[in-house]
Amino acid sequence: MENWPETLTFLTAAAVLIVLNGFFVAAEFALVKIRISRIDQMVAEGRAMARPAKWLAVRLDESLSACQLGITMASLGLGWVGEPAFARLVEPLLGLIGIHNEQLTHVLGFIAAFSVITGLHLVVGEQAPKIFAIRHPERMLLWCAGPMKFFFIVLYPFLVALNVVTTFVLGLLGVGGSGDHDGASTEQEIRALLREAHIHGNLTRSEHSLINAVFEFDDMVVRKVMLPRGDVDFFDINEPLEKLIELARRTQHTRYPACDRSLDSVLGVIHIKDLVGISHASPDFDIHEIIRPPKKVPETMPISRVLKHFQGTHQLLAFVVDEYGTITGIVTLENVLEEIVGPVEDEFDSERPDIVPNGPGEFLIDGATSVGDIEKKCKLDFGDDSDSDSISGLLTELHQKILQQGDTFDLPGATAEVVETQNGRATRIRLRLVKT
Repeated sequence: MENWPETLTFLTAAAVLIVLNGFFVAAEFALVKIRISRIDQMVAEGRAMARPAKWLAVRLDESLSACQLGITMASLGLGWVGEPAFARLVEPLLGLIGIHNEQLTHVLGFIAAFSVITGLHLVVGEQAPKIFAIRHPERMLLWCAGPMKFFFIVLYPFLVALNVVTTFVLGLLGVGGSGDHDGASTEQEIRALLREAHIHGNLTRSEHSLINAVFEFDDMVVRKVMLPRGDVDFFDINEPLEKLIELARRTQHTRYPACDRSLDSVLGVIHIKDLVGISHASPDFDIHEIIRPPKKVPETMPISRVLKHFQGTHQLLAFVVDEYGTITGIVTLENVLEEIVGPVEDEFDSERPDIVPNGPGEFLIDGATSVGDIEKKCKLDFGDDSDSDSISGLLTELHQKILQQGDTFDLPGATAEVVETQNGRATRIRLRLVKT
């Protein structure tokens, strides 16, 4: 074959340009894919080439311009040397199969050479490095950082001119010339990333649930986690000491509100430790001496602030008040922390679960259970029209009167039946799912 050395030179140049094109494509996608926080972590770990990678990342607009310039130069060079080189290889092969027409040989050689160059360019110079960079951005960026920084510095004047023109064109389109490619993720984006990590096994179920609970933590208000006043056990200071101790033995709480006959007249909190060793026969005992001052929080306070309140006051029980100053319940540290870690019961807790399966598609539910918990557990959606927090409150709102045992209701996707009532509210409800 004539001019074989020249053809070999062109083929070598074409191969180099394809590899260079792939290099710049990989560098571009690695820079876009990786987050600056991860690069900072690699710098802290002392990873090789991490500092050049950060140098490029903090100049992201210019670095991407350098990648685009490299891709353009490699593609143009490939079109210049690649097609003639492959055409010279193909034309002799056409002669071997009996095609000797010069014009036809040139056309077929061009088509074959163009097809081969395009295929190699797409696969080796575009798709393969792009996909590798997307799947392994850290590794690819560390490989490319050193040569990319050198290329950036050598062609810096061209990059400045390129960015000026780009900024001008973006300005005409109403888009700012510089942007934050590594903007802060929203809560929804982070949740989606966590879900993806859990699906692929990078987060366990407990880790995923715990982190999701933290996101919901600041959105929850005290009213949704408090113990309603109707369920509060309290010490009436007008009762004899032996009755108070008997109440403590029966209910086995750590702290008790101290009241003058009812929760409408709260005096403070009594810790059970303060009653240890006190004899009801002691004539000098004054219950007022062991009452700690009451701490109150509004029912609309986020529970994240309630946690800070507990940390600051060192008193782990607070009274919840509504907008009129009326006590509507109490909240403890346990109520707050359970919103993150789930139910925590000590040796003396004997509470029934809020939602208990009672056969196929049927549940027995505590009346104080939040509507949101029921929707999650039973995969229902009651809508956003109600202002009630608990299922009992929701049924009362629908019924528009005091609930009675045996009352039934049709809810979206389910029917509800009141099983038990106490003091005008439902304490136990049977929920049956309706198949659609």
